[in-house]
Amino acid sequence: MTKIDIISGFLGAGKTTLIKKLLEEVFKGEKVALIENEYGEVGIDGGFLKDSGIQITEMNSGCICCTLVGDFAKSLHEVLDTYHPDRIIIEPSGVGKLSDVMKSVLDFEREADVKLNGLVAVVNAKKASKQMRAFGEFFNNQIAYATTIVLSRTSDIKDELLENTVSEMQKLNPKAAIITTPWEDIAGDAILKVIEGQDNLEIKVLAEAEADRDAEEHAHHHHDHDDHDHEHHHDHDHEHDHDHDHEHRHDHDHEHDHDHDHEHDHDHDHEHDHDHDHEHHHHHADDIFDSWGKETPRKFTKEKIEEVLKALADDDKYSNVLRAKGMVQDVNGGWIYFDMVPGEYEIREGEPDYTGRLCVIGTGIDDEEMSKLFGLI
Repeated sequence: MTKIDIISGFLGAGKTTLIKKLLEEVFKGEKVALIENEYGEVGIDGGFLKDSGIQITEMNSGCICCTLVGDFAKSLHEVLDTYHPDRIIIEPSGVGKLSDVMKSVLDFEREADVKLNGLVAVVNAKKASKQMRAFGEFFNNQIAYATTIVLSRTSDIKDELLENTVSEMQKLNPKAAIITTPWEDIAGDAILKVIEGQDNLEIKVLAEAEADRDAEEHAHHHHDHDDHDHEHHHDHDHEHDHDHDHEHRHDHDHEHDHDHDHEHDHDHDHEHDHDHDHEHHHHHADDIFDSWGKETPRKFTKEKIEEVLKALADDDKYSNVLRAKGMVQDVNGGWIYFDMVPGEYEIREGEPDYTGRLCVIGTGIDDEEMSKLFGLI
């Protein structure tokens, strides 16, 4: 099974520097595919991309570097089939939503032998407050759906500012682990241990629900915002061009050993472009969704899980349920993984987890009703 780590971060956060540190200090013995996910955007390097939508460059230490555009799943399949990597690291566009990328990977889990492993947001500790105001929903989305937040630029930051930054991150995501130790003082394997120790199913399911809701909202309002979207698409491309040009061309070159943090100090020129763009679209998942989650050692039959999913997917009684996901032990051996959205569901075999876990997301979710439905009470 191939692990997939998503390492997000806004322009100037230093996400590529973190990836470089992990590649050099932790992943030397692994075959790693490093993917820059353009997510359908045409960036500064789009001119030389292959027709297939993927550009692959061989790197040292068993690493390849890819830039994906177009069909995300098709390109990921190409990477898997061609290189059979042990691990795929996805570095999304600096102005992308973490929940969107997570949703694509979780969808891909259904058709390939992969596992979403690390959910990371890299945050510039010195600029976090400013970027939170300037970028609004996009910045907050990366924080809210990460299971690990890695703060950069903490080596020479004032204690009060660092504490305030941590406090702001905790308000957005109280469940995430926050790494504050300067990167030069902490080993890559210690960082990876934190990342891989955070496996929050609820955050993953919330991300899927958020991405689905945003897609529906975008489709509904698209005709009202053609001119507006065109204007801001140009702004986003310009931001992404800056991010891709500096981070990919410099930080991914393993011949450069010096610190690359200075390469990302260009985001201030564009922050005002995004301020008004997201204020009226800002949504917190906690304001919209309720969640029910349980950890349980109970073993289930596939018939019982199918009975529950059929009810959640098709019964009008549960029309408030937007997503259900989980993994439980099978009474006949092995593990049952399931995934449900209104009108459809999927059941498959999966790898053993540390215990059984159930998660349901929607509006007005009743804890007792869900527990009864799954036969826990």
